[in-house]
Amino acid sequence: MKLLSLFLSFARVGVLTFGGGYAMIPILEREIVDRQGWASSEELMDYYAVGQCTPGVIAVNTATFIGYKVAGNLGGVAATLGVVFPSLVIITLIAGILTNFADIPAVKSAFSAIRVCVCVLIFNAVLKLWKSAVKDRPALVIFILVLGLSMFFNISPVVFVLFCGAAGIALTRLGLRGK
Repeated sequence: MKLLSLFLSFARVGVLTFGGGYAMIPILEREIVDRQGWASSEELMDYYAVGQCTPGVIAVNTATFIGYKVAGNLGGVAATLGVVFPSLVIITLIAGILTNFADIPAVKSAFSAIRVCVCVLIFNAVLKLWKSAVKDRPALVIFILVLGLSMFFNISPVVFVLFCGAAGIALTRLGLRGK
């Protein structure tokens, strides 16, 4: 029953998510944290951070981590299949239809407006991440440093995540952050 629940919960997340991994944060938080109680908001953000620096899609990686936490290997498989299944079905249907209509001005306009909506969803996700992540001055300094470096240099996200992890450990050992 737990495997079916994982599959259906992540299928619900998968069918409601537009715009990629970051846009799904509010939906995932509502389903996984609030509704199911399988992870805390902080755990979810940790899974997102790890999912960002591991190969593959963030949504799939996060689903796998949570599924594994809830029900082991089979839970990871069930959650992963759940989050991917709706996209697979929808994209297959759209691919068959879209090629015939992609050049129609109304379709182009619709996709242009959808991109704007996705930007808003991602912005909302950033605000939620901000509230749960930037809780003190050291976190703010790390945020500003990484933001600045990422804007002006082409540095791998893996480097940023490793740097921030090391900085968090160092700041805690120096007593500059809460334990």
